[in-house]
Amino acid sequence: MRYERSDSFKADYRKLSESERQLFREAVRAFNAAADRVTSGGAGAWPASLRVRGVQGADGVFEMTWSFSGPDGRATWEWVTVTDPTTGQRNRAVRWRRIGGHVVFKNP
Repeated sequence: MRYERSDSFKADYRKLSESERQLFREAVRAFNAAADRVTSGGAGAWPASLRVRGVQGADGVFEMTWSFSGPDGRATWEWVTVTDPTTGQRNRAVRWRRIGGHVVFKNP
């Protein structure tokens, strides 16, 4: 899955411990596989373990939760379209917006 990261996401990510980063990277592997299925029109849904759903009050923004405790692991994201600079081809991608605990919902 193609992706880009917001400046807020990059700043949040730097604040995570290495173990929190590792948990996120593991969750993203399952997320990417599911996102590829979604964008290609294939069957299947988001893995229940990732609890993907829309963020209340933030149209077009979604959340992914991979841990509720020790540490709380959540990220917000949105669908975007990116253009490959070499081919000009437009592709669906994910823009990671925020990462961390429940606090990310204050400004998703």
